[in-house]
Amino acid sequence: MTGSEKSNHVLLVNKTKNTNLGSAEVANSFFSRFKGLMLVKNLERGLILKLPPNRGRRASGIHMFFMRIPLDIIFADSEKKVVDTVTLDPWTTYTPVAPARYVIELEKGKLKESNTEIGDELDFTCEHN
Repeated sequence: MTGSEKSNHVLLVNKTKNTNLGSAEVANSFFSRFKGLMLVKNLERGLILKLPPNRGRRASGIHMFFMRIPLDIIFADSEKKVVDTVTLDPWTTYTPVAPARYVIELEKGKLKESNTEIGDELDFTCEHN
């Protein structure tokens, strides 16, 4: 990746439930958000799509086109509070119930494992390699 496409690795934590959701990469650029996890066969870490501010609910929606695996999705607002969650299969679309600043794509099963639900507060902490 180059300059503006560079992404950061973080640890994703549900502060409300005190559970670890695992490692994730933050997609900050248009291209990294557009590519997302398309064509990925095995998910090594989650992906946090940081959306531009002040987008409406519909503009926070996502698609699963060209995806090969189902994903757990968390939608969070600018305060990193969960506003919606869903498990999606490949080739589907979804619009969250509220606008989101962050769309977090995780391995299927992470929502249930961490008991993450609407209203929970999240934290993204930089990983130290």
